[in-house]
Amino acid sequence: MAARTTLSDVAREAGVSLATASRAINGSANRSVRPELAARVLAAAEKLSYSPDANAQAMARGHTTTLGLIVHDIADPYFSAIAAGVVRSATEAGLQVTLTTTQNDAGREAELVDLMRRQRARAVVVAGGREIGEHGALLGDAVTAFRQEGGGVAVIGQPIDGISAVAVNNTQGSADLAAALLDLGYRDMAVIGGPTDRLTARDRRTGFLEALAAQGVEIAAEDVLTCAFTWEGGYQAMTTLLERDHLPELVFATNDVMALGALAAAREAGKSVPRDVALAGFGDTAPLRDVTPGLTTVRIPMEYLGTKATDLALAAPDTREVVTVPCEVIVRDSTPARSSS
Repeated sequence: MAARTTLSDVAREAGVSLATASRAINGSANRSVRPELAARVLAAAEKLSYSPDANAQAMARGHTTTLGLIVHDIADPYFSAIAAGVVRSATEAGLQVTLTTTQNDAGREAELVDLMRRQRARAVVVAGGREIGEHGALLGDAVTAFRQEGGGVAVIGQPIDGISAVAVNNTQGSADLAAALLDLGYRDMAVIGGPTDRLTARDRRTGFLEALAAQGVEIAAEDVLTCAFTWEGGYQAMTTLLERDHLPELVFATNDVMALGALAAAREAGKSVPRDVALAGFGDTAPLRDVTPGLTTVRIPMEYLGTKATDLALAAPDTREVVTVPCEVIVRDSTPARSSS
């Protein structure tokens, strides 16, 4: 079996040093090769059928051709739609996407960004709402360190100082939903609000409650339920509401996955949506196409979030841009107009 051609063989064939051959073939983060020498090296490599080593190229250039994508839960259709957008833009840029998940543990975001930095990823996109407190601060430190070593970074969700971001106008989106529900005649409402430490959930709760209060509609504190930002969280929260003596006219869940969990709980309890209780969510994720009745929600252009964030992560190193994406209220059969009588 013939020995594999090495870079040293190419250097000898081209009559250059090993360092020059490496810079010509693998690239370099800080040094270039004269065009005539580079042409000799490439001709020698072709003659000898030399295949460059991907790891060596990454070491020379300072990064690999990998783009890291960090999400909370790939089973959540919100994140899978974002991932589709990221993969599309990364593929067009000649990059391969490495997908990692925090498994709904926001504390792992910083660890995963640091892992991408050690693996010399070209860029990283962090998707998902930030947490309040220590975890958010650790993520800020991690993405800053990634940028300082030459990697591109963008976040989807609440911006981080000095880092490009694609932000969803969650507060305005939920305020617009509240206005639409008031126009439909709803006044007696409850909120499945998600966790208290997730900024996305907080912003959606705040926008909804403040818009109602501005129109003189107050929701009691016990009717704003906290839970996991998951199907199971929505199911448990709706179960709690169903066990009470009074069922509100409408329940707003701050994401679609929780709304679907709430819908399942209502049906298991023998309650009809919307006859016994109306229901609304947030996101307009793909599974809603198969749900009956159609769920009123707030549409987020999720694939666009992924493509735009990838473009920002791959932009010039000194680029710092925050793009705020508007939302759109979609009224469907789960919230029919209430009779004025």
